[in-house]
Amino acid sequence: MATNIVFHPGSVNAEERGQLLGQKGVTVWFTGLSASGKSTIACALEQHLLHLHKFAYRLDGDNVRFGLNKDLGFDEKSRNENIRRIGEVSKLFADASAVALTAFISPYRADRAVARTLHEQAGLAFVEVFVDAPLNVVEQRDPKGLYKKARAGEIKDFTGISAPYEAPESPEVHIKTDECDVTEAVKRITEYLSQRGLI
Repeated sequence: MATNIVFHPGSVNAEERGQLLGQKGVTVWFTGLSASGKSTIACALEQHLLHLHKFAYRLDGDNVRFGLNKDLGFDEKSRNENIRRIGEVSKLFADASAVALTAFISPYRADRAVARTLHEQAGLAFVEVFVDAPLNVVEQRDPKGLYKKARAGEIKDFTGISAPYEAPESPEVHIKTDECDVTEAVKRITEYLSQRGLI
């Protein structure tokens, strides 16, 4: 990091911004295997929150790799950097009083812990949502054909097949998508946020 920089605080603090906008900032961090339903639920939740007149914005794993993270691969080091950047970006959105929705596999507990700590140190809420589906279920879904390619050895470092996924040990919300539909998932997450005064 450069040493000749100084943080320049703004004229509006987080409390004032939240009062003026009528909402608090929070990051809702969706994690789970590919095809578990992260993006589907995040899209539906974003739409639901916007209909409630809440400023919400979704950061999606694939979408971010078209721009901000297009220089990164899928090896462990690149995955770490991918999540580090998204942790920082989602923190900025939360600091702006947005409900930041991040839908990333984010396979490593340590990386998710770094993202959480970034928020906590800034006094921002962080809600981890484990979008949980058994491997046999996500392999059956396989909307992009990635599991089939990974099983055939065409994709290396594929989470759940040739690269690890470390499930959250104590997520704030646990959604089992083989037992729960999108509508119910959105309802449960919304209720969690509402009960804690985050929306």
